[in-house]
Amino acid sequence: MLGAAVLFAMQPQAAGAQSPGVPAGMKQPGDFPKVKLTVGMYLIDASVAANEADREQGLMYRNKLAPNEGMLFVFDENAGHCFWMKNTEIPLSIAFIRDDGIITDLDEMKAETTDNHCPTHNGRYALEMSKGWFAAKGIKPGAQITGLPQP
Repeated sequence: MLGAAVLFAMQPQAAGAQSPGVPAGMKQPGDFPKVKLTVGMYLIDASVAANEADREQGLMYRNKLAPNEGMLFVFDENAGHCFWMKNTEIPLSIAFIRDDGIITDLDEMKAETTDNHCPTHNGRYALEMSKGWFAAKGIKPGAQITGLPQP
């Protein structure tokens, strides 16, 4: 269970309806649990990937994100979790986050690449947003994200 902070506000979708570009058998964007996060004065609507299958899929096959929409990856262990962009059609920015919500590292990731993006510090969370989102908001390492669900 992700805790009380997670809002299970699912997007209604007709049974069996597929979003364009998302292969059959993959989780649809509206099927992920949601959480509201805050960093500075900004509110983020994040889908939550807190199990192995959801973390593996992440934002694969998506072709857009709303302006303050992202995906929060929640891990059971505090470690250096690396990311890549295979089958991810949109360029993204990623924040690596410690247990206490402090951003340790930010990185920019190109679409459809297998380059590794790894933090310099261990953490339990990572937050993917549209490319340039953190820079455009002036968010840097040391900023704190609140509203994180417990693993």
